[in-house]
Amino acid sequence: MNFSLKNTKQRSKSITSKRSKISLQLMVVFYRMLGVAAILIVFACISGTFGLVKGLIDTAPSIEDLNVVPTGYVTTVYDNDGKEIQTLVGKDANREYVTLDQIPADLKNAFVAIEDSRFWTHQGIDAQGIIRAFLSGLSGGTFNQGASTITQQLLKNQVFNGGQETSFVAKMKRKVQEQYLAVQLEHELSKEQILEYYLNTINLGQNTLGVQAAAKRYFDKNVSEVTLSEAAVIAGITQNPSGYNPITHLEANKKKRLTVLTYMKDQGYITTANYEDALNDTKDVYGRIKLINEKKSRVDSTVTSYFTDALIEQVLTDLKEKLGYTETQAYNALYRGGLKIYSTQDSSMQKICNQVLQDAKNYPANSTMQLSYQLSVLHADGTETHYNEQHMLSYFARKNIPFSLYYTDTKKANTYIRKFKKAKVKETDTISGEVKNFIIQPQTSFVLMDQQTGQVKALSGGRGKKTGSRTYNRATDALRQPGSTFKILSTYLPALDTAGMTLASVQDDTKYYYPGTKKLVKNWYKTGYRGLTSMREAIYNSMNIIAVKTLDTVTPKIGYDYLLNLGFTSLIENMTDSKGISYTDIALPMALGGLTKGVSNLELTNAFAAIANQGIYNKATFYTKIVDHNGNILLEYTPSSAQVMKDSTSWLLTSAMKDVIKKGSGKLLRWEDKNFKMPVAGKTGTTSDNKDLWFVGYTPYLTAGIWGGYDQNESQTSTTFHKEMWRKIMEKINRKLENKNFIKPTSIVSANVCTKCGKLAVEGLCDIAEGGSCIKKEYFADGTVPTENCDCHVKCNICTASNRLAGEKCPINKIITKVYLVKTEKIATDDKTLILPSNLNGVQCGVHN
Repeated sequence: MNFSLKNTKQRSKSITSKRSKISLQLMVVFYRMLGVAAILIVFACISGTFGLVKGLIDTAPSIEDLNVVPTGYVTTVYDNDGKEIQTLVGKDANREYVTLDQIPADLKNAFVAIEDSRFWTHQGIDAQGIIRAFLSGLSGGTFNQGASTITQQLLKNQVFNGGQETSFVAKMKRKVQEQYLAVQLEHELSKEQILEYYLNTINLGQNTLGVQAAAKRYFDKNVSEVTLSEAAVIAGITQNPSGYNPITHLEANKKKRLTVLTYMKDQGYITTANYEDALNDTKDVYGRIKLINEKKSRVDSTVTSYFTDALIEQVLTDLKEKLGYTETQAYNALYRGGLKIYSTQDSSMQKICNQVLQDAKNYPANSTMQLSYQLSVLHADGTETHYNEQHMLSYFARKNIPFSLYYTDTKKANTYIRKFKKAKVKETDTISGEVKNFIIQPQTSFVLMDQQTGQVKALSGGRGKKTGSRTYNRATDALRQPGSTFKILSTYLPALDTAGMTLASVQDDTKYYYPGTKKLVKNWYKTGYRGLTSMREAIYNSMNIIAVKTLDTVTPKIGYDYLLNLGFTSLIENMTDSKGISYTDIALPMALGGLTKGVSNLELTNAFAAIANQGIYNKATFYTKIVDHNGNILLEYTPSSAQVMKDSTSWLLTSAMKDVIKKGSGKLLRWEDKNFKMPVAGKTGTTSDNKDLWFVGYTPYLTAGIWGGYDQNESQTSTTFHKEMWRKIMEKINRKLENKNFIKPTSIVSANVCTKCGKLAVEGLCDIAEGGSCIKKEYFADGTVPTENCDCHVKCNICTASNRLAGEKCPINKIITKVYLVKTEKIATDDKTLILPSNLNGVQCGVHN
């Protein structure tokens, strides 16, 4: 710069010139205006920000309307001893509420230390934490350091849907409203209430919500038993339930756990000794988590058992019918309501059933796997076609290609599946869905009930691994033809109870057609006909013709009414299908179990339980009571009992069905241990071509029904496996119970009868009949004992020389006395016109010339 005298004077002149002064003044005015503008902008920004904040606050939820109490709780099912057997979890509902006094101090302190160290002193928002996070953001360039208090996190989870905003603006809006409400909430709730709600709300990985669910999932214990070491693991999860999961991200959780323990020590919650003890447990604590996870993985607790499936259906029905819930309300109550359901299941009995029913050794050696297949094809025009295994059967039949749904080697099925897909899926098509399963066959179902209460103690709806919840339950959903088991319920029960018949009543087992038809009634045995037969013998030998004749006497309508009283819901009174064909179960084939739809194992077993319970029917139940989340009894099951038959009738049927096992069609069901004396009664049942195999029976304690067969109604070659499984199960279960007899009513009396006519036996006549004595002691309900003597036997003098009725010329030493059955036997005589009367009552035929 030039500092000469001349230059200095010139510069001084220019500064003091008029023009320069005006420029300077203008500049001063400009800067003043700029300053005012800046101030106005600042005020405008502050005003705008205030207005924006006020607007956000004004649109925030009202504190009076807030509900920060956690919702969505796991429902727990208990067995009859109060042991937890199943949990039912809906979406965002895997939570078990615990009060603050049930949560250990170390766990509470661990969360406070890592999440909100000034929780006990701030007023809802942590100003110090906000400033720290802001300064950290300025220095680091990213504002990712959290400053949310536990109060704010509770609001975020319960009011703001967990903070799932997708834009910065939405996030800032939530933050402002969250902080505003946090301050208000601190005036409404105590710190303890806020912490309790928070600890029951937070997501802790593995689909667990709240500390109780987490403690059970990771450590298989209640939260009250959690140690400091375990508390640090759980508290370390919350900031990132996926990233800090101790199962899937073990190392990340280890580091976070160390941070939690360090914070607790630095903040004075634990001593150095506590800190070191926890660190020494690091290896063991994760080892425990691993072992527990492996155990839980082996038993998929999310898949409900067949018993629980049946329980769920009953609970949903009762919530709707008894409490007036809608379908949605009932479902939400069950899967999100935190109910405690006390079931009737006896876990020890269920275990025995499962062991026997799932053991492959108890089934036929030729068991096969049935293909179940679904294919969905999306076409280019947007339409979709669905196929299943039945379409495969039709396709290969049209192509004359041998094809079956049953395989011993499941790999062979893939060849057919590929051929079918090639034929049905074009180049422009897309497979939108494909499901392939193999179901082992034959299948079984089993129901075990306490007849005195109606409580179902165990249930199995199928053989093989159960892979889904609320799947096809063969014990409750499958309607099958009951075969000869139905003779007891539809025919012999009403015959004894109201039709005036007795166990001594006789029908003739001979060639017989359904009345008004040319349809022959066939017996199961191939040895012709057995003639005059008592009801008792017809029961234990399961004779078809006698059953049909008996129901014809009783009338099908009366039999049908008895079945309705026994709780059957699948029977058809009258139905016409789309082709105009009419169906009804009020017909004589009902005597043999010939029904339109069939019956379920549960209802069949329930009906027999009424016989076992002195004629008192108790509708089957799977629970005793249901308690809601707040500890109030929501439902308490009251048995719907009804006397559906005389106690004398039930005892007489039991007496006859004891013979089924002693000497009839159920001999295989005799106890394997000959010294085991528990009485047992029951009835076998087999349908045409052995498609359905049944046995329903009972002891003085329990009634059980078993079914065996193919889902697709295939014929079976083995017809005894179900009986052997029933015996194994019931012998193991009843062996633990004290021996006792069925209760005999005082109204039961006895008398000696002739088994060929059902009337009082005559000594010297019925006891020396051809073929052996026909005298038998029989039991009757008081007032039903026969009053007439035998009239079907006749005593005659026979000449052994001619083998005809003895005449005057027959030598005395050649005369013998024989007793003949008038109904069936021809007596040779020289008098070709001789007709023997039917009312001889033991009078000698006499001597005929």
